[in-house]
Amino acid sequence: MTEPLTPTDSAVRRAVTRAERGVTLDATEAETLLHARGLAPGEPLDRLLAAAGRVRDAGLASAGRPGVVTYSRKVFIPLTHLCRDRCHYCTFVTTPGQLRAAGKAPFLSPDEVLDIARAGAALGCKEALFTLGDRPEDRWPVAAEWLHAHGFDSTLGYLRAMAIRVLEETGLLPHLNPGVLSWEEIQRLKPVSASMGMMLETTATRLWSEPGGPHFGSPDKEPAVRLRVLEDAGRSAVPFTTGVLLGIGENYAERVDAVLQIRASAQRHGHVQEVIVQNFRAKPRTAMQAHDDLELQEYVAAVAVTRLLLGPKARVQAPPNLSDSTELGLLLRAGVDDWGGVSPLTPDHVNPERPWPELDALAKLSDDAGFTLRERLAAQPPYVLGPEPWLDPRVRPHVFALAGDDGLAVEGRIPAGRPWQEPDDSWGAAGSGRVDLHVEVDTVGRTADRRSDFDAVYGDWSVLRDATTAARDGHSTALTVGDPEVRAALAHAERDPAGLSDAEYLALLGADGPDLEAVAALADAVRRDVNGDDVTYVVNRNINFTNVCYTGCRFCAFAQRRTDADAYTLSMQQVGDRVDEAWAAGATEICMQGGIHPDLPGTAYFDLAREVKRRQPDIHLHAFSPMEIVNGAARTGLSFEDFLTAAKEAGLSSVPGTAAEILDDDVRWVLTKGKLPTATWLEIIKTAHRVGLPTTSTMMYGHVDTPAHWVAHLRTLAALQDETGGFTEFVLLPFVHHNSPIYLAGVARPGPTVRENRAVHAVARLLLHGRIPNIQTSWVKLAEAGTRAVLQGGANDLGGTLMEETISRMAGSENGSLKTIADLEALAAAIGRPARQRTTEYGTPSEERIATARSEEGRRRLTLSINPA
Repeated sequence: MTEPLTPTDSAVRRAVTRAERGVTLDATEAETLLHARGLAPGEPLDRLLAAAGRVRDAGLASAGRPGVVTYSRKVFIPLTHLCRDRCHYCTFVTTPGQLRAAGKAPFLSPDEVLDIARAGAALGCKEALFTLGDRPEDRWPVAAEWLHAHGFDSTLGYLRAMAIRVLEETGLLPHLNPGVLSWEEIQRLKPVSASMGMMLETTATRLWSEPGGPHFGSPDKEPAVRLRVLEDAGRSAVPFTTGVLLGIGENYAERVDAVLQIRASAQRHGHVQEVIVQNFRAKPRTAMQAHDDLELQEYVAAVAVTRLLLGPKARVQAPPNLSDSTELGLLLRAGVDDWGGVSPLTPDHVNPERPWPELDALAKLSDDAGFTLRERLAAQPPYVLGPEPWLDPRVRPHVFALAGDDGLAVEGRIPAGRPWQEPDDSWGAAGSGRVDLHVEVDTVGRTADRRSDFDAVYGDWSVLRDATTAARDGHSTALTVGDPEVRAALAHAERDPAGLSDAEYLALLGADGPDLEAVAALADAVRRDVNGDDVTYVVNRNINFTNVCYTGCRFCAFAQRRTDADAYTLSMQQVGDRVDEAWAAGATEICMQGGIHPDLPGTAYFDLAREVKRRQPDIHLHAFSPMEIVNGAARTGLSFEDFLTAAKEAGLSSVPGTAAEILDDDVRWVLTKGKLPTATWLEIIKTAHRVGLPTTSTMMYGHVDTPAHWVAHLRTLAALQDETGGFTEFVLLPFVHHNSPIYLAGVARPGPTVRENRAVHAVARLLLHGRIPNIQTSWVKLAEAGTRAVLQGGANDLGGTLMEETISRMAGSENGSLKTIADLEALAAAIGRPARQRTTEYGTPSEERIATARSEEGRRRLTLSINPA
């Protein structure tokens, strides 16, 4: 590739002057500053280092620890030296043959792991750095065989188990460095670690894609893949360490780009706890053994530019063993404020030729440069002191046992093992909080229109507001009445409702006036052909067993912290009593979902299912959203398939396809701050279908989305239905805005219009024709007039009686929490259609269930569900 031109000396000096003035640097200026050289007073590099040092000093003062640089006292646990990658500079990775020759197994045994951890704890270490190769079982059969023989299905499963044992038996805090992870794998590892990390290294794709590049042949070193991990870690609220590796063939522009990519992710999520600036050191017996080491002034210039780009709040780290001791003072001048992990026990297995400095020597060197060296933990102080969900509640006690009031380590404190476990069996033994909220939300109301940690959880809204306002305000969905595109699309839809192009469906979504009436009439005719005239409904009861939730979804007004006035958790007895009440009222279904409570054990989902079936064996349990399934699988360590199979065995009958929102990851990030990527939602639903659990499908619309998103969402559901056939219905969920944080912050619009509601129900009927037979409307969200309108434009199902409904009511819906059978039948009668009671899977309930639901006692019990008095 063509190398960028070297800037002139005057250009470098101008850039240095701008840095000294505190001007925000662009990429070109940052690249220019990387050329700064000369350490004599007044020379460009000397001035650059001073500017970077001032930024660092301001950040430390703002953090309440001026003049303090930190390190983590750690042990290095190389769980395996096998790897599927082939990095050309690496001596950490080896082969099975080399391990056999050395008399070593593919993995450290549990005893070996614990021996290292115990020895470190005895020396006052507080961090267990787990480093390992990426997915060695994918390349080396011997790795897969060892894991299978020891009862593990993957390297990451073994890592999780060893992290738990280290926590329980030594008290050391695991910092996990397993390389590339999927979003689901991050969820599995977060509960067993204080922090995680992965070096970005570089964003220069050519170093990975071109033969001869240092990362060629290494699937896990593709920059796009690593950037995705960085994003997923942020969306999962993981305190995360990352960094750049300099001198492996990247040019200066690529160095700047890597730092800017890290900065952008950190600004979006706030999760980057430290950024390592690592200098390349050539190692013998590698493909890059003849490659030059990074020159000192080039290195410190890069450290200084990194500091200037990242700003005062960032922690910038340089490995102290990769520079000579005489050079460390220069790194402090360049803006470094953290030395990373230093071990009094174990070598740096990645750079074994470079021993750690003695801690006393590192403290003296820091002192000579005017700094005090303090010990920190594997998680930096803002994450130690910060609110959930930065630290999983199962790890917080281990962290707090070693942390001082300032979030740094209590120096000299010896770690001690303490239980890591799911909360004990007493979870659910007693209800807590506002357990009658499902009633009081209609009679007394909610205590406030937002949870008490609104700003802390949802953060700075300005970035989201700027990103969504232009797209939302600039998109007009309604077309001119009589638009020829609508007429042409209608003509096509009459011949083939499910065969239109995206542009044609978008035209129909924009229909208004007589055109909209024509679209609705066509959808209604298709509905009549598929479903007849019956308006169906199910007699069911919603049970939201807790509203304590820490996922941080920006649209959700239901979620509360433990300490919020409206928070509640039902006991198992209370759940069971509500099941009995529903059965006595003639219900055939329990629909049960809850918040992602940090104290909820993964096995609680099985316990809840068993309690429902213990109380009423014949009732259908429709329960656990895909987000809850992710949570349960992560907490139990089970795969999605194994978790769903176990839930089915416990009594689960079908799965609600909620948490879909809009199946577009850009929209999902704005809405949910990282909850459940599209691919994971689809995988869970597909897995549910595969194990014999039917699901519904949903779409929440009318917030930061556009009609193009609606069409793409419907296409995605149609494709999955073609593959599995497991969807029973499609449920349209208009966004209820009144108390939604994302609306209160001015990011989302106030829900869809009446015209949009009618159009999207009609288009859903057309696009999903021949695939998903039932289109359900939400009377809770649309009210009676809106419900009648969409029932005349493609919808055929009213959902359920509900008996209790908290989620929409907390968001501000004013349409109640219950519809009696008489109410639902009156809705149908108002449009001249018969109503028919159904089961969850659209069969006919037993005569006994129908009779009970219509009996005087059944009606009384139904009313009692929302009016116990």
